[in-house]
Amino acid sequence: MRLDDLDPSKNARDHGSGGGRSFGGGGGGGLGLLLSFLPMLLGRKMGCGTMLLIGGAAAAFLYFGGGASMLGSGSGSLPSGSGSGTVYDTAEEQFAGRVLASTEQTWSKLFQQNGSQYKPTTINFYQGGVSSNGCGSASSASGPFYCPADQGIYLDTSFFDEMQTRMGAKGDFAQAYVIAHEVGHHIQNLSGVATQVRNQQQRASKAEGNALQVRMELQADCYAGVWAAQNASRMEPGDVEEGLNAAHAIGDDTLMRGAGQTPIESMFTHGTSEQRMAWLRKGMQTGDPASCDTFARGAVR
Repeated sequence: MRLDDLDPSKNARDHGSGGGRSFGGGGGGGLGLLLSFLPMLLGRKMGCGTMLLIGGAAAAFLYFGGGASMLGSGSGSLPSGSGSGTVYDTAEEQFAGRVLASTEQTWSKLFQQNGSQYKPTTINFYQGGVSSNGCGSASSASGPFYCPADQGIYLDTSFFDEMQTRMGAKGDFAQAYVIAHEVGHHIQNLSGVATQVRNQQQRASKAEGNALQVRMELQADCYAGVWAAQNASRMEPGDVEEGLNAAHAIGDDTLMRGAGQTPIESMFTHGTSEQRMAWLRKGMQTGDPASCDTFARGAVR
């Protein structure tokens, strides 16, 4: 994806190196273990409304465990992004910042078309661990996540290596899709959809709450596709395939099979691989946020 002409977004912070990999566990199998328990952990634990792309594994574990702070080094004031280059001190962070800048342009335009103003999210880079303003603490094993309380995306860019080596989700557009998906959760937060869903989940059974979460995640996938469609001139050969491959790699059924679990639909929280690919593709084909109504009757099968 061609983004080199864009300056990275100024809405960025670098938290530096935080606590250790508290969710890594002894023996190096932490992420795999979390992924294997993904559907059981997330459920309706939406205290901070965290919605993760990669199955929500570690952050879901955080909230299931009560959201206690693990990373003492994450306290205190956070350095604000200035766009000076000190925030973006790696190529991966610069790329993420350019993706974010592109989403800001895209969603500002789409919001203006509806007579409203877009309020951008902030991307928070960290290494090892971080304490968010409102959604507790997380480690690198969490994967990227969005925190509605501070309207921020949290990302340890080492996750991109995890995508390529562990999940086979290669390519720069796969990485861009990760960020665009989290921005999709920001759109849900701004529109009030996230609040409505959390309220419904509090009154629902676990299976019903999971089903609502699936619709949330699929809508964020669709919004990521809308962003891609709106930036079709920046797309390169193979980008669509990279995005769809990444969506397939993080379907609940694929993750559970990869962890040696039998897929059980009532435990799904992010949708199957086919569903995730279908909604990402729908957004890419239409370029219209209105096409992303995953909550309509019969929209998700």
